Amino acid sequence: MNAQETRNYSEITEEIYELAGLVKDNSAIDPTLYGKYDVKRGLRDIHGNGVLAGLTGISEVTARIEKDGVVVPCDGQLYYRGVNVNDITAACLNEGRAGFEEVIYLLLFGQLPDKAQLKSFKKLLGSYRSLPPSFVRDVIMKAPSTDMMNALSRSVLTLYSYDETPDDTSIPNVLRQSLQLISVFPLLSVYGYHAYEHYHNGNSLFIHAPDPKYSTAENILHLLRPDSSFTSLESAVLDIALILHAEHGGGNNSTFTTRVVSSSGTDTYSAISAALGSLKGPKHGGANIKVVRMFEDIKANIRDFKDDEEISAYLAKILAKEAFDRSGLVYGVGHAVYSVSDPRSRILRGIVSKLAVEKGREEEFELYKSVERLAPQVIAEKRRMYKGVSVNVDFYSGFAYDMLNLPHELYTPLFAIARVAGWSAHRLEELANASKIIRPAYKEITAQREYIPINER
Repeated sequence: MNAQETRNYSEITEEIYELAGLVKDNSAIDPTLYGKYDVKRGLRDIHGNGVLAGLTGISEVTARIEKDGVVVPCDGQLYYRGVNVNDITAACLNEGRAGFEEVIYLLLFGQLPDKAQLKSFKKLLGSYRSLPPSFVRDVIMKAPSTDMMNALSRSVLTLYSYDETPDDTSIPNVLRQSLQLISVFPLLSVYGYHAYEHYHNGNSLFIHAPDPKYSTAENILHLLRPDSSFTSLESAVLDIALILHAEHGGGNNSTFTTRVVSSSGTDTYSAISAALGSLKGPKHGGANIKVVRMFEDIKANIRDFKDDEEISAYLAKILAKEAFDRSGLVYGVGHAVYSVSDPRSRILRGIVSKLAVEKGREEEFELYKSVERLAPQVIAEKRRMYKGVSVNVDFYSGFAYDMLNLPHELYTPLFAIARVAGWSAHRLEELANASKIIRPAYKEITAQREYIPINER
């Protein structure tokens, strides 16, 4: 093929535009048909309740209680293997220790480790926290991506080639693969970012080796920062964020993807890469970046951070698609399950308030609290609501990452660094109870018709 016959991969030709018109014309479905056939779009009913598709012993998300025979909304709660995440994070903060590794153990093995078990488990994770020889040079630094989630996914798929038994789906082998991936996700993410910064933005290249004495949160800050320095509060905030993002039930999009793909019998690397593709989507894992950018816009367009009327008026403009990105969304507010409150946002708000003091950003934190209080009121006035809304985990996690000076490119990979623990637990549970491939139904609405020979069309 000569140069004139080749085309740029990103080129959209007139022919493609014409064919895209056919796609649009033949993909449109009458919205009334969803009601006619009682289709649960998004596998949820009109009230946001998910369609029951399976059973799990890994985590529970609760947002409603039964009171006097009536189901009513309540403050949200999150349980890992039956243990309230509030209790986990409170214990870690009170005792001044990292808790993410303890949560990994709990999610994978169904019980809290004692001191000896936790020490041994941390040592095991540390032994796995290294990449194959020349992997950084030959994979991560070769054709570095401008998107860290794509770079992370490519690295995960490439690790398949370094595994002597990549397709063995026995529980011991998948557990070994899972622990290795959990251990190296911080390296793959941070090294991928440094490669991007160097080759695309011309900045200095830093590749620090992980420190076996450090927790996952400490290693992330150590690997990321040129001088490897961080405060104890900074690492504690990041550790709490990892705990809160580690798992959120089997129905969230990336975890359900993990279970769907795992049910086909595929390998661990393919399953986790599929989950990464799901998490990359802005409707799932990318919302905290939007929150930070939305607040930059709010700060630039209101005069008084303490004026409720001015804040509410600007939020109304955002809802009306007249401000910020004109999507009509107040990012970080609302959740598919929670209505009264998201337990993760409550926990983060507490420790973020301390970090705001350390960073001298108390006034900005007060603005966040005001938006948290006012946004649900504005949304209720402007939108038809089937359930209440409250701020979600993205609302304060983005602010936390911003105060930690973490680059936006790593916000979603940080989510993945935490959630790979939950994905791994669900993959193992799916394989341990393997029976049927997951296959929901879709109703065909096109009328059957006769084939027309090509010369008669």
